[in-house]
Amino acid sequence: MEEADLQLIRKLIPRDEELKRLWDEHLEYEKKLEALGKRRYLSTEEDMKRKELQKLKLKGKDRIEEILRRYRSGK
Repeated sequence: MEEADLQLIRKLIPRDEELKRLWDEHLEYEKKLEALGKRRYLSTEEDMKRKELQKLKLKGKDRIEEILRRYRSGK
């Protein structure tokens, strides 16, 4: 994410519970994906989990961006 987005997220988290939840999930998915990425080999189950985490992270990021657009447009 761009620095401007990160600053806006930090500003809005205290007053937007959905954004806070999504951001916390995003960071958790990122941490889990990083741990899986450090492994030399992934089992089939781990690879499926990695793909699922990537999808969840992307879905959450899309929703975060929707929320940020809403705040930027003043709605």
